[in-house]
Amino acid sequence: MGTETSSMDITEPLVVEKNSPSVSEHVPEWKEQITIRGLVVSAVLGCLFCIITHKLNLTVGVIPSLNVSAGLLGFFFVKSWTSFLNQLGIFTKPFTRQENTVIQTCVVACYGLAFSGGFGSSLIAMDERTYELIGRDYPGNRAEDIINPGLGWMIGFMFVVSFLGLFSLVPLRKVMVLDYKLTYPSGTATAMLINSFHTKTGAELAGNQVRKLGKYLGLSFFWSCFKWFFSGIGDSCGFDNFPSFGLTLFKNTFYFDFSTTYVGCGLICPHIVNCSVLLGAIISWGILWPFVSQHAGDWYPADLGSNDFKGLYGYKVFISIALILGDGIYNLVKIILITVREMYKASSKETSLPTVTEVLDDESSRLQLEEKKREEVFLKDRIPTWFALSGYVGLAAISIGTIPIIFPPLKWYLVLCSYILAPALAFCNSYGCGLTDWSLASTYGKIGLFIVAAAVGQNGGVIAGVASSAVMMSIVATAADLMQDFKTGYLTLSSAKSMFVSQLIGTGMGCIIAPLTFWMFWTAFDIGSPDGPYKAPYAVIFREMAILGVEGFSELPKHCLAMCGGFFAAAIVINLLRDLVPKKYSQYIPIPMAMAVPFYIGAYFAVDMFIGTVILFVWEKLNRRDAEDYAGAVASGLICGDGIWTIPSAVLSIMRVDPPICMYFGPSASS
Repeated sequence: MGTETSSMDITEPLVVEKNSPSVSEHVPEWKEQITIRGLVVSAVLGCLFCIITHKLNLTVGVIPSLNVSAGLLGFFFVKSWTSFLNQLGIFTKPFTRQENTVIQTCVVACYGLAFSGGFGSSLIAMDERTYELIGRDYPGNRAEDIINPGLGWMIGFMFVVSFLGLFSLVPLRKVMVLDYKLTYPSGTATAMLINSFHTKTGAELAGNQVRKLGKYLGLSFFWSCFKWFFSGIGDSCGFDNFPSFGLTLFKNTFYFDFSTTYVGCGLICPHIVNCSVLLGAIISWGILWPFVSQHAGDWYPADLGSNDFKGLYGYKVFISIALILGDGIYNLVKIILITVREMYKASSKETSLPTVTEVLDDESSRLQLEEKKREEVFLKDRIPTWFALSGYVGLAAISIGTIPIIFPPLKWYLVLCSYILAPALAFCNSYGCGLTDWSLASTYGKIGLFIVAAAVGQNGGVIAGVASSAVMMSIVATAADLMQDFKTGYLTLSSAKSMFVSQLIGTGMGCIIAPLTFWMFWTAFDIGSPDGPYKAPYAVIFREMAILGVEGFSELPKHCLAMCGGFFAAAIVINLLRDLVPKKYSQYIPIPMAMAVPFYIGAYFAVDMFIGTVILFVWEKLNRRDAEDYAGAVASGLICGDGIWTIPSAVLSIMRVDPPICMYFGPSASS
């Protein structure tokens, strides 16, 4: 997502814990696993998580995994509904782990499109606001390369590109999950969570987690409501502009803005991610930008506006791009090399290892029976290969005919080439995600952006580049999500067919819900304003990448190219160090991708996330078990409460109802 977080340390032996389904457990047929109540809950949660994803995507671009929250809230809603009906004497079907898995899969497929659909990056990189922000006279930034967001074409675009990734790798599900036994850490963790919900002790813990989530959701919602009353008109009022560390640091964006969303992100994201974000903020806003500013008049004209790409703003954007590309390309090469090595090892084992008859004790025999049961369920309801292939070809044909109508510079033969390459890229991404939990969908999208923009050239290269990025990201991301869900379904005794159908349903929901919830933000708030809360940072970055692909590096400010090269190399060296030094040291080496985000956006959200990580660190020291059980629920409550407040806030904004008070901070009169 936005900025992908590092992998979780989860390995295959975790799947045989005591919470795994028993051999004698009855497994419902695949149609029984998909229920009306489950789909209703999925739609409600899909709306909520799409709003949260859009808010994070349009503000900072850092999106933590919300899969656990989806599984927990799905369990809570259905369990509460069935308990309520039972008290009324109305019999309902038991709530099974399979139905819980279907809900989680459906929700993740739905809100995943809010990120992979490009709503915070490629789609709004084409709009007039981003064009104006870069500058009318900026070389390569043409007025003809403008397509403003429209609800109709966005929904249509989602429908023609979002399903292709689901069909691209379906025939390989057995190879990825059973033959290669890829871990898919997030999928495994989600399966363990769902399995634990459906045991007596696990259900009790889930109930406590839901109560924690509800408590902090309410606190977050009412705090966001309280803040609104003091936020006034404009972008300089309220708690969001509270100079926590003094006015001097406030000018350099170092302040705590009391955002429960970012504090919640700090609780969910690993400590190294939060510390990397803060380090990036210190390097950029504490050292680098003040240094560059001292050379105004020499390196760039001193009279330029704060958002002129020929001045300081250009350094911010291009150095961020350099860090992101350096990190992304390194990890792409790394994942490809790991994939090739592991596939070679797997093939050599199959041909060289002798057959050994193993004597099993009772425990090993039980685990082997459970493994056999999972494999039987996973392979029982087959998805025909001909269906997957014909579905991919048919959808590709529709897409090849439709996309050039929406984006005329992106010619049909470029779309065709993308769809020929897409399955191979989707396989690489899904395999790498299974090994490391790191999805590089946005990296594949950026590489496609450069190639297509350069191929099309000045006459439409910008639109063609950013549109191709959205196409590639959607296919590669949804294919990896599907394999994660197949792994979750395999471990919860859920049918592969129900997983695939729920992904289709969730994707269909997302094709409507993601554009609708984005449109709420677009109509209610000032999206893309560099001085407002919804900066949409990746819109500018993606458009500039496309312009670079078309024009080259000739128009960068003085010394900017050299600095970009230095930070690009630094990103590669830092990643190399993380992989080469022992783990006890590498865990303290920062992540360049996380460091890049505040270079452009500012330091304020880094402060919020660091406060979240400090709270979690102290909590772990005081009571590690309690922190492990409830930190995710507390974080989800903080994020969801602030996300829910976005809805009434948007309604008030659309109705032109302004906050009554402007709380403003400035120097005293005597100073």
